[in-house]
Amino acid sequence: MNTVITERHDKVLLVRLNRPEALNAINEQLADDLNEVLATYEKDETLGCMVLTGSEKAFAAGADIKEMQFKTYAEAYFEDFICKWDPLARTRKPIIAAVAGFALGGGCEFAMMCDFILAAENAKFGQPEIKLGIIPGAGGTQRLPRAVGKAKAMALALTGRMMDVNEAERAGLVSRVVPLDKLMEETLAAALMICEYSQLAVMAAKESVNRAFEGGLADGVMFERRLFHALFATQDQKEGMDAFVNKRKASFKNA
Repeated sequence: MNTVITERHDKVLLVRLNRPEALNAINEQLADDLNEVLATYEKDETLGCMVLTGSEKAFAAGADIKEMQFKTYAEAYFEDFICKWDPLARTRKPIIAAVAGFALGGGCEFAMMCDFILAAENAKFGQPEIKLGIIPGAGGTQRLPRAVGKAKAMALALTGRMMDVNEAERAGLVSRVVPLDKLMEETLAAALMICEYSQLAVMAAKESVNRAFEGGLADGVMFERRLFHALFATQDQKEGMDAFVNKRKASFKNA
């Protein structure tokens, strides 16, 4: 695979988008390569968290315009164009986006498909598709309002302007801002912390938080309650509570 580079850091899989000549613009090959990595990540029981990143200049500057420029409506609809991006959002294990530089269009959508975003001080976010005569097609008009509210999402989608990392953090899109030279260190530290916990509990927490975006409050609370109840059937719950009571470090077995 040439469009993504993977590195293993203990129980963390670091995945780096690698199309520097195109500011990591997302094309069919990159989507295919990333999906192959995601499938491996999901199956590997020794991996507990994934970090998705790009370069210092660009996380991803969007979809590859040259690849889509001459598509017709029939072609785009028939092949369900951009559906190859969906596995990133459907992955059950946690994924952290480490964003430096531009995260625009599809790049912003990629980041929002991850579970949370740690961003460097030079990060910039936006959905500039309106400048191309189109709209976001990978969830940008749906996830952005849920992250930053209708007013700001509408302004970004209609004007195509970028927002800097400080505005993104204030709006709730970014979990935390860190210095550029500390981005990977801080993100890997967060990922390794997640890996210390029960994978069962982590996956359940991710699934439950995501349910908050997909249904009403009563449905979400009931879903959370049932997952909460179900975790009392796990060995990890017994281990975690026994370790707390006896003031020792828990040793989770993901069972």
